[in-house]
Amino acid sequence: MKSKIDLIKSEENWQTDLGGSIPGERVVVRGRDLFSELKDFSWLKLLLFMITGREFEDNAVELLDKIWALTISYPDPRVWNNRIGALAGTARSTGSLGVGAGAAVSEAKIYGGQANIAAIDFIKECSEKVDAGEKLEDLIKTELKTNRAIYGYGRPIANGDERIQPIKELMVKNGFDNGKHVQLANEVEKFLMSGRWRLQMNITGLAAAIGADMGFSVKEYYLYAVNGFNAGITACFADASSKDEGTLFPLRCNRIDYDGIENRKWS
Repeated sequence: MKSKIDLIKSEENWQTDLGGSIPGERVVVRGRDLFSELKDFSWLKLLLFMITGREFEDNAVELLDKIWALTISYPDPRVWNNRIGALAGTARSTGSLGVGAGAAVSEAKIYGGQANIAAIDFIKECSEKVDAGEKLEDLIKTELKTNRAIYGYGRPIANGDERIQPIKELMVKNGFDNGKHVQLANEVEKFLMSGRWRLQMNITGLAAAIGADMGFSVKEYYLYAVNGFNAGITACFADASSKDEGTLFPLRCNRIDYDGIENRKWS
């Protein structure tokens, strides 16, 4: 709980290095003028600059943009977070509510934001411990024993990951195919595939290693990924809002295998 002194110091006095807008004059982002110094930044490059305070090179921004575009945002309303956007569309809700609700559930543990956090946390911590002299095999076994899984490896719904190859091609093009964490992620996969686990690296593991090589902290990487799902959710809302109201994935009552209490009589 904040003390009274903390609150008094902050009253009408929010101190920040992030920047601000002066209506009618200019916008400042981390000390730089948006309309003159940053006017050529893409939306993603500006987002990364605001999150991290660092100016990412265009090749890094391109790769991060492609990770968003090719790996996590598809126009399929069967995907759990897209379904919420589509449901909002057929319920005649607003786009903001549909996309916001879809983004909120995107922080899922198995596939979403929590998995991204766990994956980059693992590869960064693993790298630090290997540098300190610990054996990679021991680290992997400990992780498996503790959590019964390693985020970034294995895929419950399919064998292999079709998203890996196109991203690897873009890694070569943009010069991120041989970074320290990417090499380590490959070593982890090699060990997991050689044992009884047979766990291949998935796109979450590869993207996390790329993020670690780019210098993201765990928090920065999480924040970068927050908006990654929104294109698919928005597309599903747009499509569903043009359909008949309330028609998303209906189910006949006689298709439900119910053996509970019979219909109640209301007097």
